Amino acid sequence: MYKEFYGFREKPFSKTPDPRFLYLSNGHREALARLQYVIEERELALLTGEIGCGKTTISRALMDSMGDAYRFCFIVNPRLTAMEFLRVIAGELMVEAPSGSKDGLLREITDVLYRFHGEGRCPVIIIDEAQLIPDREVFDEIRLLTNFQMDDRNLLSVIIMGQPELRKILAGPVYEPLRQRIAINYHLHPLNMEETQEYVDFRMEMAGGHAGLFSLDAVQRIFELSGGVPRMINVIATNALLEGFGKDAAMIDASIIDGMADELVI
Repeated sequence: MYKEFYGFREKPFSKTPDPRFLYLSNGHREALARLQYVIEERELALLTGEIGCGKTTISRALMDSMGDAYRFCFIVNPRLTAMEFLRVIAGELMVEAPSGSKDGLLREITDVLYRFHGEGRCPVIIIDEAQLIPDREVFDEIRLLTNFQMDDRNLLSVIIMGQPELRKILAGPVYEPLRQRIAINYHLHPLNMEETQEYVDFRMEMAGGHAGLFSLDAVQRIFELSGGVPRMINVIATNALLEGFGKDAAMIDASIIDGMADELVI
């Protein structure tokens, strides 16, 4: 369909978090650099941002950038009890049959962390959508993960990612002990207009197409409709390409964006 018509090898605005398509705005570049530092120092980090701003894609790019000395463990659904959370951690750390008791789980996690340390590898626990964590006990277990340490360094790194409401949750006084453990605290903002233009062109080039397919006024409308949120940009741009293909349009201009704007679910 539109891929062949516009000369793309693949879809330029796919919703999947492919790190090849990570456009490094100033904010994304800063977030990635800070998370790399946290992992190298084996610390705890908090990364927040609006839905669709690229947090998950950054985590995948982070994994690709760090090499074999790190084992990444992703928890993508943190709606867990404290015991379930520890069992998931144990499973991600390759404990074959995690214990049914908390004491047993902690012993197993300790043993595997020391084994990783002996092998020269550092586990990295990434907890996505952390605003969905149901109770304080799970946050307490996240904090206590930083107690696994040698005399001079921690045995693992932890990255907590979530939507802006996570900051409101953690602002409560009961979470002061956890906040004190956070070495890097970063909020990822949406793209500005100039970055939106660069983002659209970058993704088209990565997909095998050419920059400039979207006119400046089209990008302006995309920015206004999306608020600079990459996931929303992807939705609008994909629909615009489909609309342009249906009209045999060699360029996507603002009239095409306006013509399909009312049909968008964003």
